[in-house]
Order: sequence, then structure tokens, then C-alpha cells
Amino acid sequence: MRTPTLSKSLLGLALLLANSTQAVEVQYTNLSSLSESHQKKVQSWLDNGLKSTFKTLGTLKQPVLPVFLQPRYFAIEPVPWASVKRGRLDGIELHFHRYASESALIKDWTLYHELSHLYHPLFDYEYFWLSEGLATYLQNIIMLDNGIINYSEFKQRLRAGLKRGRLQSYSIKGPLSEVANDMWQLGAQQRVYWSGTAFFIEAELALKQQTGPYTSIAQLIKQYQQCCKQANHTAKQFLTTLDKLSKSAIFSSLFNTYAMRQDFPVITQAQLNRLRF
Repeated sequence: MRTPTLSKSLLGLALLLANSTQAVEVQYTNLSSLSESHQKKVQSWLDNGLKSTFKTLGTLKQPVLPVFLQPRYFAIEPVPWASVKRGRLDGIELHFHRYASESALIKDWTLYHELSHLYHPLFDYEYFWLSEGLATYLQNIIMLDNGIINYSEFKQRLRAGLKRGRLQSYSIKGPLSEVANDMWQLGAQQRVYWSGTAFFIEAELALKQQTGPYTSIAQLIKQYQQCCKQANHTAKQFLTTLDKLSKSAIFSSLFNTYAMRQDFPVITQAQLNRLRF
């Protein structure tokens, strides 16, 4: 993957976000292509997204966050597409509707999803169900934690996503890791993303039942990012570290169940009702 270039000639204005222990410098590419009012709107959107994410998952350990802006004149959604750009400094690329309101941008889930990816390493394609499931789950936790959605909306989003994943599993068959490895060719995003989300729902419920040091996925990811994140961690090393931090075998045990499963996980309404924070 190509390393982002941080030449000053390509960067827009920098926005500093700080908490009591650490500051992260946000460096924009293509910000100056926007009008002054749109620049302020985009900066406010990013400011809000980062503060919300930091509140839930802690401040990013990396000192600089590159943000590559791709404004669109026409788009059906406020943020129709985005991705993480991995490199010496991990960053995010955001394709957004330049005329979307600040409120619409803040309510869109995409920014929280991509920021969540920065809290784990890059995994091999066959384990994209794990990375996409984690980011999908965390985006909803961040939005709930910061009042962007309420608890009923949180559960409804999870129900709807799990239903889409289950429906797609009827037509896209095979072991989950093999499907994830060919996700884009198969168009299997719903099965892959939401199987991974189910994995973390089950892990969340298991954490809540034990008496270990962490009782939520968000707490655990926050600690992992601060103490233990390594860019070269494999998916299995990532999960082994989560087990060590939580003093459990929750993640490795679930991994052995999920990686080669051909069915879609069953998450009941009763389980979703127990996801209280």
C-alpha cells in the first residue's frame, strides 16, 4: 500500500485536537479547494468526529492524522465512500457531498467507521470479516456513546445489518474466511461485515459476564491501542493480545468458531437487549 505523502505544498490547514494527555495534528490534503465556509464546515465535522471517537476509544497514539478530502458536487449520501490509507502514518480518505449540511455529515456513520479502523492493524484479506466487523460495531458504539443515535436506534441498526448479512449468506456460500478473501469480487460485503459484527457482539456479551479488567469492547480496544498496537500484528496476534488484556480466551475461542463457519451467526433480540452501556 502506498505511503501517504505529507508535502506541505499539498496540505491544507492543520487542525489541532487535544485532550489532557496528548495532541493529534490533523493534516488535510485538498482542503484549499473548498470555499472558506465549506472549509470551516469540514473542519467542524472532522473535529466533532475525532472528539467523539476519542471519547469512546481514547486518543490515537499516532501524532499526525492525514485526511485526504475528495469533495463531490453530486452525491446521494453525505459521505458515499471512504477508506483508510495505510502507510508510515495511517490516514483516511473521505469522498463527501460538498453541499451536505454539517448536521448531515455528523449524523453519517462513515467517518466513525474509518476512524475505528485506525485502532487496529491491517489484516490479510481473509480476515477482513474481523476488521470490518470491528469497525462496523464500533461506529455504532461511538454514535451511541456520543448521543448521535439513541439506544433504540442502536439496536435497530444492528438488527437491520444482521438481517442483511443473513439474507446474503443464502446466496453467497462458503467458509467465512474464503468469502472475505474474495469479498469485492463476490459482492459479499453484507455477509462479511455483519458476520464480523456478530463476532464482536458475542465477545461484548462474554466480556460483560466475566469479572476481568475490561467489560466492553471499547475499553479493550482503547487499551490495546495505547499499550500494544503493532502495525505488523496479524489477526491472530491481535486477538491473542485482546485475550491477554482481558485475561480470558474469549477472542481466540470465538475466532476458531467463526473463521471457517459457513452459516450466518444467530444473534437474538434478547442478546441485543443485553448490550447496555
